Amino acid sequence: MNVLVMGNGGREHAILLALKKSPKVDKLYCMKGNAGTAQIAENVNVDYMNIEAVKKFAAEHPEIDYYVVAPDDPLAIGIVDELEAMGKRCFGPRKNAAIIESSKAYAKQLMKKYNIPTAEAETFGNYESALEYVRRKGAPIVLKADGLALGKGVLVCETLKEAEEGLKEIMLDKAFGSAGNVVVIEECMRGLKYTPGEEVSVLSFTDGKTIVPMITSCDHKRVGDGDKGLNTGGMGTFSPCPFWNKELEKEVLEKIMIPTMNALNAEGRTFKGCLYFGLMRTDKGMKVVEYNSRFGDPETQVVLPMLKTDLMEIFEAITDERLADVNIEWEDGSCVCVVLASGGYPLSYSKGKEITIGDVGDCTVVHAGTALKDGKLVTNGGRVLGVVAKGANTEAARVKAYAAVENISWENMFYRKDIGIKYREG
Repeated sequence: MNVLVMGNGGREHAILLALKKSPKVDKLYCMKGNAGTAQIAENVNVDYMNIEAVKKFAAEHPEIDYYVVAPDDPLAIGIVDELEAMGKRCFGPRKNAAIIESSKAYAKQLMKKYNIPTAEAETFGNYESALEYVRRKGAPIVLKADGLALGKGVLVCETLKEAEEGLKEIMLDKAFGSAGNVVVIEECMRGLKYTPGEEVSVLSFTDGKTIVPMITSCDHKRVGDGDKGLNTGGMGTFSPCPFWNKELEKEVLEKIMIPTMNALNAEGRTFKGCLYFGLMRTDKGMKVVEYNSRFGDPETQVVLPMLKTDLMEIFEAITDERLADVNIEWEDGSCVCVVLASGGYPLSYSKGKEITIGDVGDCTVVHAGTALKDGKLVTNGGRVLGVVAKGANTEAARVKAYAAVENISWENMFYRKDIGIKYREG
């Protein structure tokens, strides 16, 4: 088969690396891709947010058998619907199911209607009403831009002053553009042992009939060590989550995952693809922090390397609604991803800095914001590379990843030094 993956970040490179192992796959394409994807796939210079351009490309390339739509934005505008209408086979939810991520207000409404455990919340499209609610509730409190905001539209406000400023930033200053026209304001969930809480990412494969959780992972969202500073798209991840166990998995499957799949079916929004559950362990059990309608980034970078089963086989089973027939297996051990970023990220940063990559041993360097310029590898984004290492446990994988990081450099490169120790027990 010839398979095209849409997207140009680390997640897409990680998906391509997993598909490359499949005996079912002959040739890989990536739209638009980056310098890393170009090493294993043919990069296609088409804007995947331009529906007509994508349809024109698909019509002119009948040799491509399967499309993997990886990012949230093209899913939200209905690229899967358009490709399926042309008779193309795809991985990813249709537009009406992708709303579970593209509208946080819709996701909250769904959880409320079907009694899926989550934080108490209210939704506002009017700034004055939202401000009055925030002042009445007090802090800590969480503000979420309703729409897609590159993983950065969530503000955890520890004081009322922070909340008032955050609300102004989202609704009046339009820091996240039209994504902030509506805001979801919710209680700040506290975990059992940690502040602001113990979070875990559980990605799942689902064909709308069966839902299968993948191995767990934990994401470091804040830009600085010790979870300080601004929210980012993710500065690193590790897998598996140390507090996860069979009892928690059973609770999450029965109270959250299966009810979510069934709720979407009941609403006429059957979800086929990767449904991502951002969860928190609280004194009242596991609760949903957020849903995503696709593989997370950088969670994918630590989850897919541990997959033993053929990823293409899983994708096809989901398309054909026969996921129940596939036995999905995972490697033992741990995986860590350290994100290397451009100085200034997540605010303003320079591009075009030449990257030097030395000996990284048996680690994998996943490309995110990279490009080739005059034959040289250069930075082309905020999150530039992810260094991925496997080990017998998280500590072993961490040590290996950071040893490899020492041999990579460019001007103003920075990274967190504490990836993988965020939830160290004790």
